[in-house]
Amino acid sequence: MVQRTRDLPGTSRYVTTDGVTLHVRAVGPEDGPLAVLLHGFPEFWYGWRHQLDALAGAGYRVLIPDQRGYNLSDKPEGTSAYRVDRLVEDVVGLLDDAGAETARVVGHDWGAMVAWCLALDRPGRVERLGILNVPHPAAFGETLREDWRQGLRSWYAGFFQLPRVPERVLRAREFELLTRALTDGSRPGTFSEVDLARYRTAWGRPGALTAMLNWYRANGLRSDLFDRRGRVSVPTLVLWGARDTALVRENAARSVEYCDDADLVLFEDATHWLQHEKPEAVNGHLVEFLD
Repeated sequence: MVQRTRDLPGTSRYVTTDGVTLHVRAVGPEDGPLAVLLHGFPEFWYGWRHQLDALAGAGYRVLIPDQRGYNLSDKPEGTSAYRVDRLVEDVVGLLDDAGAETARVVGHDWGAMVAWCLALDRPGRVERLGILNVPHPAAFGETLREDWRQGLRSWYAGFFQLPRVPERVLRAREFELLTRALTDGSRPGTFSEVDLARYRTAWGRPGALTAMLNWYRANGLRSDLFDRRGRVSVPTLVLWGARDTALVRENAARSVEYCDDADLVLFEDATHWLQHEKPEAVNGHLVEFLD
């Protein structure tokens, strides 16, 4: 399988941080203010492809890493390598490599969880925080305990805790379940066959599935992730697709309550895959907010 991305904006480079080497897609003027986009499961940097031209056109130097374990980045062994504090330090390392004290940071799914924790643990490194469809860690913990619907929707996270079996299941029939996670959970036509082929290439890289699942294994309910009740002090924008099949909408408003300065924009007809389905609207909100 060949992952052809030369038709997309930007160039690829590699950055070593916290003992791992990350593949990073870079776009926009080198002297522009820094924006870092963090993807989630089961994507890679390509998940932000619809945002590249808009942010670069607004003058930002945009860095989009394949986060550790994904696609072309290193895939260290062991679940402890994927604890959220290590993932946060990866982003800090990207900023250090770029010579930037601060950055605008935007995350989706697990990338949003890393962004939340970066703003909580290292607020001096975050100028503005953009969040797409993942709640503040404490807000999610509360919702999980209080709303049975969230427990049902999070069943797969429990399955992912098992050793080896999830890898076999997800790899079966050319990654059918991962493919369906994208296509069945989004509006029809959101992901093209070209898109899906690129994702399958990323998922098929040696060690990728285990590394991707280790994010869940390292940061499950028995970790301290969902006990992080700190408040976010940096300006925050939460964009939320209300038809998310994995996360109930109450997570969004509850997350804003943990922020000192936050706005929430709900997209009633969008799903978890918001930046794919509503790229123009998402781009408009991000460009206006990050400025």
